[in-house]
Amino acid sequence: MSSYFTDLAQQYIDGEWRPGSGSWDLIDLNPYDDEKLASITIATVDEVDLAYRAAARAQKVWAATNPYARRAVLEKALMLVEEREEEISEAIVAELGGTRLKAAFELHLAKEFLREAVHLALRPEGRIIPSPVDGKENRVYRVPVGVVGVISPFNFPFLLSLKSVAPALALGNGVVLKPHQDTPVVGGSLIAKIFEDAGLPGGLLNVVVTDIAEIGDAFLEHPVPKVISFTGSDEVGRHVATVCASHFKRSVLELGGNSALVVLDDADLDYAVDAAVFSRYVHQGQVCMAANRVLVDRSVAEEFTGKFVAKVTSLKAGDPRDPETVIGPVINSRQADALAGVVAQALAEGATALVHGSRTDNLVEPSVLTGLPADSALLRQEVFGPVAFLVPFDGEEEAVRIVNDTPYGLSGAVHTGDIERGVRFAQQIDTGMFHVNDGTVHDEPIVPFGGEKHSGISRLNGDTMLDAFTTVKWISVQHGRSTFPF
Repeated sequence: MSSYFTDLAQQYIDGEWRPGSGSWDLIDLNPYDDEKLASITIATVDEVDLAYRAAARAQKVWAATNPYARRAVLEKALMLVEEREEEISEAIVAELGGTRLKAAFELHLAKEFLREAVHLALRPEGRIIPSPVDGKENRVYRVPVGVVGVISPFNFPFLLSLKSVAPALALGNGVVLKPHQDTPVVGGSLIAKIFEDAGLPGGLLNVVVTDIAEIGDAFLEHPVPKVISFTGSDEVGRHVATVCASHFKRSVLELGGNSALVVLDDADLDYAVDAAVFSRYVHQGQVCMAANRVLVDRSVAEEFTGKFVAKVTSLKAGDPRDPETVIGPVINSRQADALAGVVAQALAEGATALVHGSRTDNLVEPSVLTGLPADSALLRQEVFGPVAFLVPFDGEEEAVRIVNDTPYGLSGAVHTGDIERGVRFAQQIDTGMFHVNDGTVHDEPIVPFGGEKHSGISRLNGDTMLDAFTTVKWISVQHGRSTFPF
């Protein structure tokens, strides 16, 4: 596996594998045991420029290519992912600290999104719109935006890079991808290798592994990209949006969340416990849709809490290579330190730890906290790790108020014995997505994905990809003769 990472520890620019020209190396580490996977000399502003210029040149030809030919490249990429599933899974375990279960989950979704991207190549349609002017024909064409810059996160880097890269390519665009520094291979060069082997023409997809300490805002400010697709924190997303707006670029922002899973008084408690534990602790809680808060009607809170704590304490934490492991390491020591700080702050504010997980390096065991003061800032922020807050409530009205009392609005779930009661509850929540009698962590290829408030701008998946990565152009044809006032 180490040689696999070494082979891909390069920049991919204009169809060529090459080292960066920066003055320092990014060290790619296994977050579980700190094994050095690879060393990558970072890209500079000059390489960012080369990548964007290459994408712009290649895109003109690609946009004019028959969409059936573009579709064939996507089909081949999907086939290669299926053929290489085991080695990709091993890479996810090694670079992310993802468990076997998490790797399988990410790969399943990645294949589903690639299948949708295959069909997306043939989706754009033009329209002819009536005109009030005699003899005029109004044609509206849907065309690629040109070049898309993609910035992907560390938690689901293979999926979330592909989720923008594949549709953008399918729709006739060029792409420059900047993966997260902690996942440069799985989120970057691995994807470049798949598309290279699938026959994608050189220059159309470029991967630059770098750091803002080296390039500043050059990736965002460069004149070539017309759209920046960013997945990450709302703090960085705000900056991305500001820079894009100042340069008249479109930004597609998939940002953080502070989702709640709500258990009403008529819920199936055993099922709700299963959904809540998965929603909070999948991939160590490093998921934007994770259920940071578990709200439980006070009438069933004692029974639910006992079952929830019992299930959490049964989760095995340890080596992600072990198929029995459910909780692997968080991505780096900064995240582990931050989580320790969250638990310490909660306890200082008067919370009770029903489960107080220990920490060994980057391995942070699950914690369950209750009794946090209602005005605590912790209940309103995103906690990116295996820490759950249990919050009792009295009646639906109070539950709605608590759920909405956060700057975020990404996902959520409610459990109830009455489906329509659940739908009515969901309609009152200020989120882009909400689920009745299920978990909070869901993504499907043709359903609009995105959030409200600080959780993002725009949507991805299905037809919303057309809005994200194409634009419309009006061409009118005057078959007769117009009259002019002078």
